[in-house]
Amino acid sequence: MSIRWTYAFLDRPAGRFGRALEFWSAVTDTRPSERRGGHDEFATLVPAAAGVDACGKVQAVTEGRGGAHLDLAVDDVTGLVAAAVRLGATPVAEHAGWAVLRSPAGQSFCAVPWHGESVRPPVVRGTRLDQVCLDVPPSAFAGEVAFWSGLLEGWGSRPGSRSEFHVLEPPSGVPVRILLQRLDEERPPTAHVDLACADIGAARAWHERLGATHVADHPHWTVLRDPAGGVYCLTGRDPDTGGLP
Repeated sequence: MSIRWTYAFLDRPAGRFGRALEFWSAVTDTRPSERRGGHDEFATLVPAAAGVDACGKVQAVTEGRGGAHLDLAVDDVTGLVAAAVRLGATPVAEHAGWAVLRSPAGQSFCAVPWHGESVRPPVVRGTRLDQVCLDVPPSAFAGEVAFWSGLLEGWGSRPGSRSEFHVLEPPSGVPVRILLQRLDEERPPTAHVDLACADIGAARAWHERLGATHVADHPHWTVLRDPAGGVYCLTGRDPDTGGLP
């Protein structure tokens, strides 16, 4: 099943939805669309640049602190759902034209219709929101690698730069890639977004001015918390290619 486009979906507490839209619009040089959904719980981050397509969205959630999930845009939603189920996914909800599923480990993702998106947003101040990291417990890691590698036809699948990582690289032009991270402990899976940064220090200073707070430093990435409470990472990767420098 060919994935035509990918969206990084930020899930944030409903009470902080407006703050999440404000912050993520600023760091991605976008504007929030009109809210939609039965409870006005969805908004798209619409790029300010002309002639490009969105690849980020925000959802208000009523339980927990939120996280992130992937939307996979395809020509045939029913076909993607069937392929995912054959590989071990569980259907969660059917909607008009789109569906919610869980991977074998329990990671939520959505199958949505492709609407012709084809041009990824530009780099913004040396950064690009370009990755969803799936945080997977050790017992489920091999199975998740097999599931996502099998589902994503035409994507590259390879071990990452560290033993706990596995990289899934989309075909050229598809904007959001996937990083699988093996956790150190057995706990429910989660997900967060990563930004590729030409200069992590400069990106951190900019994000903190916009209201983010520092959580932790690692050799090649910095963990921050946005003003809505969501954790995300600034990573030392090439914003154009997504790869390591």
